[in-house]
Amino acid sequence: MADDSTPPPPTSEMSKTTISDTPTSSLPLARFSKRVPIANILSRPNGGASLDGQSVIIGGWVRTGRMQGHNSFAFLEITDGSCSANLQVMVDASVYDLTRLVHTGTSVSLSGTLKTPPEGTRQKIELKVDKVLELGPADPATYPLPKTRLTLEFLRDRLHLRPRTNLISAVSRIRNELAYATHVFLQEHGFLYLHTPIITTSDCEGAGEMFQVTTLINEAERVEKELKENPPPSEADIEAAKLVVQEKGDAVKKLKEDKASKEEIKAAVAVLNKAKDDLAKLEERANLKPGLPEKDGKIDYSQDFFARQAFLTVSGQLQAESFACALGSVYTFGPTFRAENSHTSRHLAEFWMLEPEMAFADLEDDMNLAEAYVQFVSQRLLDKCLDDMELMVKFVDKTAIDRLKMVASTPFVRITYTDAVKKLQEVTDKKFENKVEWGIDLATEHERYLSEVLFKKPVIVYDYPKDIKAFYMRLNDDGKTVAAMDVLVPKVGELVGGSQREERYDVLCKRITDMGLPLETYEWYLDLRRYGTVKHCGFGLGFERLILFATGIDNIRDVIPFPRYPGRADL
Repeated sequence: MADDSTPPPPTSEMSKTTISDTPTSSLPLARFSKRVPIANILSRPNGGASLDGQSVIIGGWVRTGRMQGHNSFAFLEITDGSCSANLQVMVDASVYDLTRLVHTGTSVSLSGTLKTPPEGTRQKIELKVDKVLELGPADPATYPLPKTRLTLEFLRDRLHLRPRTNLISAVSRIRNELAYATHVFLQEHGFLYLHTPIITTSDCEGAGEMFQVTTLINEAERVEKELKENPPPSEADIEAAKLVVQEKGDAVKKLKEDKASKEEIKAAVAVLNKAKDDLAKLEERANLKPGLPEKDGKIDYSQDFFARQAFLTVSGQLQAESFACALGSVYTFGPTFRAENSHTSRHLAEFWMLEPEMAFADLEDDMNLAEAYVQFVSQRLLDKCLDDMELMVKFVDKTAIDRLKMVASTPFVRITYTDAVKKLQEVTDKKFENKVEWGIDLATEHERYLSEVLFKKPVIVYDYPKDIKAFYMRLNDDGKTVAAMDVLVPKVGELVGGSQREERYDVLCKRITDMGLPLETYEWYLDLRRYGTVKHCGFGLGFERLILFATGIDNIRDVIPFPRYPGRADL
């Protein structure tokens, strides 16, 4: 069976399917479709001019439409999501009712011939339609996306339609390319893709800001409803049922003493068993109580679905470590969750994390991996998504492409946390909102100043104070810092957070207890140190932050298809 976790490269044999077996065209088709993606027409060095005379079928949505020549023909701008550009289409009134075609949002499937437009026009090629194959109308009176430029705030209230806009469709293609490049980079470097659980009983960060997974509330609501509709039995009801059981038991005993037939005794025993079942059901219902189950004054999670507290994961790192300590190099790439009641432009309740883990590797190896990865994906966007990045430059951030070029080609600065704090304390041209002193967790303003002003390039800060980092990070010999590192980049500040993991059993136990975490929860994690412990490291990268860095978009809610944040979980 084929593994579909990593999409096949666009150069695979299946993607080369063309219509060459028909007399219409030799252009590459969309996979499993007879239409030609607009990108295959317009994303050519000559803008598609060399395709003059070729017959094609396209499918897409009308971005704009206008009738001309006393309504004898219409020009349509068609987008199909395959690229940022629109294909201009001309339709004669003799081919189709133009009034049904020109409305924004209308879907069409069209066949026709590619033609070179008159000189002086912006387009290099356009489609002269000879047949409208399909049409999905959009009522202009109710269509929610007008032709005017729309704000991102407006679009967040229309998540299901915002991919039809230029900006969000471009962000979607950039996100896709970054995800694909992530798999390419790590697979080419021998990392195994690992699917870690979404439901977990471990708190990787020790922060406690986790979404709980429980069925106790549903069960409590069910019991409460049932008790209202069918009140529990009284003590008298139970005593009466006990008397019935006693009577039926006495009847069976009497039949046996009288040496009755087997059939009579069997029938009496059946009546006795039913009476016992009825009594058991009454006693069970009598024990039903509204509310959550409790034991010793606390919620009794032994009655929950997993027989213990469970949460949505904040990280797959701990589970990934168990596989890295057997398979060498692995990575997990999937959704994570944080129940942080934050409404800032940098926080989501559900977001994607990339987390590679390497055995027999230290902090320097970890920094090398992170730097190589960020440079690879930055160059990948320049190579594969330049049109979409140019759209970002035009509408979002004029420095987006220059930033990618700089990061892709510039060695990262490496500096200890202690030295970084000293440099920030020496700053005189800016007053920070957050005071700079040794022991603080660097704020975004500090991180961005280091990467944007002080060094003007990506910076890796390492050897952080132990008190501001997680329990699993390796304690340095000074007893004050841990072998942790953060990659800071322009525009977003921290992009990557990683560390060498603590491989010493005794030290790890102490770190867990010092942070007030229960050792029993992490017994399996400690086993990795009991049995064949090994030096290992890894990092976490917030995928949406990577997209913010690449595009220059300010709000993280605009770079994930369906953002979840306090008060909103639409669709």
